[in-house]
Amino acid sequence: MQIAILTFDGFNELDSFIAAGILNRMAAKGWKAHIVAPAPCVTSMNGVTIEAQRGLEFAAEADAVLFGSGIHTRDVARDEALLGRIRLDPARQLIGAQCSGTLLLAKLGLLGDRPACTDLTTRPWVIEAGVKVLDQPFYAEGNVATAGGCLASQYLATWLLLRGAGRADAVAAMHYVAPVGQKDEYVARALASVEPFVVAPAAANCLPA
Repeated sequence: MQIAILTFDGFNELDSFIAAGILNRMAAKGWKAHIVAPAPCVTSMNGVTIEAQRGLEFAAEADAVLFGSGIHTRDVARDEALLGRIRLDPARQLIGAQCSGTLLLAKLGLLGDRPACTDLTTRPWVIEAGVKVLDQPFYAEGNVATAGGCLASQYLATWLLLRGAGRADAVAAMHYVAPVGQKDEYVARALASVEPFVVAPAAANCLPA
């Protein structure tokens, strides 16, 4: 499973790095989560500059794509040339977004008539884009998922693990990163938030791990 974590200037470190850290627990099984950006380097909302692992065009060939959020997402949403570089296929790929990343899904026409989750700041912009916003941390329909809140990145990671691998791998990855003394609680919360939206692998034609 090759995963593109779309990361733009002004990105929220929690969105990109938490998802990457959890998903790369599956490296031994051939999974790789890449930080993907439109430029060789991008700087976070708190001034952390990183090198992109892959260019933005990699998203078209990835098995799964996650959109993180950031303080400049509205500018990205207005940049037609930049959005034109993002070519995705929800029939083939698993696609997720959190917080202001949900606005980009809306602008790219990837939500269809689905409701979506986002953060409180982005909520009015997503509504303005014609999307019904849910008051919950996670929602998925088919191959498209959205999450709201910085720490909801763990739910997007759990969703990808459940869809692309299975319950045992999702539990193992979440159990590893959860706080000591609260591991069972964290795993149970993640599963309770995500599993109701996960179709059985045989019926969903899950992507290969």
